[in-house]
Amino acid sequence: MCRWIAYSGTPVLLSRVLFDPAHSLIDQSLHSRLGVETTNGDGFGIGWYAPDTVATPGVVRDVDPAWNNRNLREVAHHVRSGLFFAHIRAATGTAVQQSNCHPFRHGRRLWMHNGMIKDFRLMRRDLAMAVEPALYADIEGSTDSELMFYLALTYGLEEDPPGAVARMVGMIESTGRAHGVQHPLQMTVAVADGERVWAFRYASGGRARSLYFSTRVETLRALHPDAEFLQDISDETRLVVSEPLGDLPGAWNEVPEGTYGVIQPGHDVLHTFRPDAPPGSARL
Repeated sequence: MCRWIAYSGTPVLLSRVLFDPAHSLIDQSLHSRLGVETTNGDGFGIGWYAPDTVATPGVVRDVDPAWNNRNLREVAHHVRSGLFFAHIRAATGTAVQQSNCHPFRHGRRLWMHNGMIKDFRLMRRDLAMAVEPALYADIEGSTDSELMFYLALTYGLEEDPPGAVARMVGMIESTGRAHGVQHPLQMTVAVADGERVWAFRYASGGRARSLYFSTRVETLRALHPDAEFLQDISDETRLVVSEPLGDLPGAWNEVPEGTYGVIQPGHDVLHTFRPDAPPGSARL
């Protein structure tokens, strides 16, 4: 389906994460090891926060494959950020067009997704009608991923990301049942607000798509004292990835199914994730 990376920590050039690792996201665009598809060539996107940017994160998206896009290489080797997203797309039935590439942006929020709503064409109208009318006009593309984002915004993503995502999932699952769709949702999702990152791994029927988080930097330094790249990043630097960027022993930990994590100043946390009923619905 897709592959993605969320980075939070010491400001670095995007290229250090996107291009330099042995199994970088660019390598994954051609040679994914854990994705449904080996090749993810239906577009890419990056979104980043800059310390001196006032209102919104920057976003660059294109329909070209990530492995041969000169603009991506140019931006990645010149933009430095302490919080950024990157996504490579394998389309699941909607058009290959710029407005369908991730990450999606609304205000200070970035959103990206790997997975799908099963039989999305059957549920699209009902789900779209649940989006807050004031938000609906901002939807630009035709993907299930962007519609999930706007449903989460409708259900309170600005104030309560875990609760909003739980209500979004509850809405999709109840709509799926109404249309006779068993196990309608498959997702790993990342959300950011410029200071924190929330990452979710969930599937209606279990067996969610792969998701990993990096081990604490101080632990890795003790395990690998000769690893130069660990010496110039802070202890709070962390990555969440669809699949590991390399084979450094002890560097990667699988996010348990039905879990969400929060990367934030201080201690990061993992919580159990469960769908919830959106406002006005019977509880699941």
